[in-house]
Amino acid sequence: MSTAALTPGLAAPRLRLTQRGRAVLTVLVATPLVIAAFLFAINGGQATASLEGSNVPFEYVTVEPGQSMWQLAEELAPQSDPRDVIAQLVQFNQLSGSDVYAGQQLAVPSNLR
Repeated sequence: MSTAALTPGLAAPRLRLTQRGRAVLTVLVATPLVIAAFLFAINGGQATASLEGSNVPFEYVTVEPGQSMWQLAEELAPQSDPRDVIAQLVQFNQLSGSDVYAGQQLAVPSNLR
């Protein structure tokens, strides 16, 4: 033990923060704030689409075995370009791509028919 701790009248030595210590402390405090602001800027502006609250009437169509999205698009809207119909179906059903499987149910906006 030090003699300062044993002597009741003496105060403990003050902690001095040097210029380098202040810079390190500032970086340590600011880094999480900068990271949080960056993550919020990247993810904060994204909108999420859903069918809830949508006033577009739709019906469900079940994909048949061996049926492709192209065939489905030609069947649903023979007068339209199948690429446009596929893009609408992918967007409306929030699919990651145009791959479909047998038995899958797709929501089809009534304006496609």
